[in-house]
Amino acid sequence: MNWSITAPDGALAVAIARKIDTKTKPLGALGQLEALAQQVALVQQTLTPQLRQPHVLVFAADHGIAQAGVSQYPPEVTHQMVRNFAGGGAAINVFCRQNGLGLTIVDAGVRGSFADLPAVRDEKIAEGTHNFAQGPAMTAAQCADALARGARLADELHAAGGNVLGVGEMGIGNTSSAAVLMHVLTGRPLAECVGRGTGLDAAGLARKLAVLTQAVGAHPAVVDAADPLAVLATFGGFEIAQMAGALLRAAEHRMLLLIDGFIASAALLVAARLAPEILAYCVFCHESDEQGHRLLLAELGGRPLLRLGLRLGEGTGCALAYPLVQAAVNFLNEMASFESAGVSDDSGTAAD
Repeated sequence: MNWSITAPDGALAVAIARKIDTKTKPLGALGQLEALAQQVALVQQTLTPQLRQPHVLVFAADHGIAQAGVSQYPPEVTHQMVRNFAGGGAAINVFCRQNGLGLTIVDAGVRGSFADLPAVRDEKIAEGTHNFAQGPAMTAAQCADALARGARLADELHAAGGNVLGVGEMGIGNTSSAAVLMHVLTGRPLAECVGRGTGLDAAGLARKLAVLTQAVGAHPAVVDAADPLAVLATFGGFEIAQMAGALLRAAEHRMLLLIDGFIASAALLVAARLAPEILAYCVFCHESDEQGHRLLLAELGGRPLLRLGLRLGEGTGCALAYPLVQAAVNFLNEMASFESAGVSDDSGTAAD
């Protein structure tokens, strides 16, 4: 697929900065919220941005690499957690309800059926990926299908009037997939990319690193070429590919993108290798406690809004950070200026 993403026109940046700087506060006193307000206004190309129908897509899929014992939890937990999402009982359900975000649960490739759960969107590519320690995780056709399905979901949200998209995931084994994607696409040592995932102890982490080192070594041509689509097909997951497709299409629609933790950032890494302009649309919601995430954020140029030690996934970081996005937009639109408030700014204003 060809992606047509245009970086926001920077011509409005001076006017946005002036509007921010003339609010009734010391220069820069709202810190990172000021940069966030500037970003949202540039994305929407207006001095009065509006957030409409924010929505989180949670993509779920199983991973063949989980069969190699790289996770603390058995593969069937993916299916069980999707049922929990559908029942409204997971953290992402709680936080989306609390903060007014829509939520869609997507079966991108979970083993088993959810025919009895109409709340689960069926976009299943297959019953999980293959074990990439033994062969490619998916075919090129499956990879393209996953990207296209994710893109169609973004199309639907945009057509319904939404302009804010967050993405999350669920899939036992997907920190392994994300770590290898990061390693191959950034060139960072694999040991810097691999973390404890769902809570591995030291022995489990060592086993995970050994398994992934062997798996990467089984695909030398893919590693050497570092073609994003080939890397995604070889080491990715169906949920990661669908996230990448949703992010790319949403950026084409000039939607604001809320980026969750390590797995979502790995999906964004693939997307950014395909269309670097996507990064201008991304709000990095938090820095995960997963080892590789801080380094991956640095690779992407991301400055996270939150550092809470999260390592849950599910899009929870998006839902938790969204009120800060609202705060940035609201102060830009609603806070008085020195002129409108009749406050003198010629001698400066004392900070707290």
